[in-house]
Amino acid sequence: MKRHSERRAGGIDTLRTLSGGSFDPDRAARAMVRRHGALGTYGVDHILGNLWNRPTLSRRDRSLIVVTFLTTIGATDELAFHIEGALNHGLTRDEVEEILLQVAGYAGFPMAMAASRIVDAVWRKLDGVERLPARQEAECLDDDERWRRANAVRSVMWGGRNADDPEADRDAIVEYLGGVGEQAFDFAFGELWARDALSKRDRSLVTVAILAISRCTDELKIHLRVGLNHGCTRAELEEVMVQLTGYGGFPKAVEGLRTARALFAKLDERARS
Repeated sequence: MKRHSERRAGGIDTLRTLSGGSFDPDRAARAMVRRHGALGTYGVDHILGNLWNRPTLSRRDRSLIVVTFLTTIGATDELAFHIEGALNHGLTRDEVEEILLQVAGYAGFPMAMAASRIVDAVWRKLDGVERLPARQEAECLDDDERWRRANAVRSVMWGGRNADDPEADRDAIVEYLGGVGEQAFDFAFGELWARDALSKRDRSLVTVAILAISRCTDELKIHLRVGLNHGCTRAELEEVMVQLTGYGGFPKAVEGLRTARALFAKLDERARS
């Protein structure tokens, strides 16, 4: 049980680490309360002081998830601050940009492109330049290589339950999902999931966060299980839903948690049988 003073102190400390020392966190907390009243009070005490200080996920992981949430819902005003905070919490620029790529696949390119413009502005501000150097192009892969990578990615995702042969693996998803299956196999699995700028564990956390805040329950169920195969713990996956209470609201968080616990119960039942 925490006293209010402890939650307030935790919120000020979260502002300290998010800012990386660029401003006085105590003064910023007071300004937030003064400007926004009760909303500012709960922002400091509950969101920053409570959610951000729970032990199940590090602040680095919470920044990973929060940048994902904000990008997915197009909260561009909040995003700029949290991009800098993500760097201060230990994410690299490449990892931040990789979040946007995963959002492009699971929430759409328009959201990712809007966030990319915010990222560009943050990098320019931090570097003190008007224009950044040209970014490196993604690997240009022929289909045989995309299919090989997709098959390897899916083997880990599904615990080896997919076909060993890439063409047979692709045929199965195309038979099930038609043209959507083609795009999923070739691009989502063969390109996005095959990239190594994020660990598979982090990429699963990002994907679960996207699906939870988007209320894509059927896909969330699939990717919760994928997350377990990628090394996420059940507690970490549930903690994504806890963080979601502050950034997507309680209805989405409750729905996500119910989905997770139903899946875990099903897995436990299978293990007992």
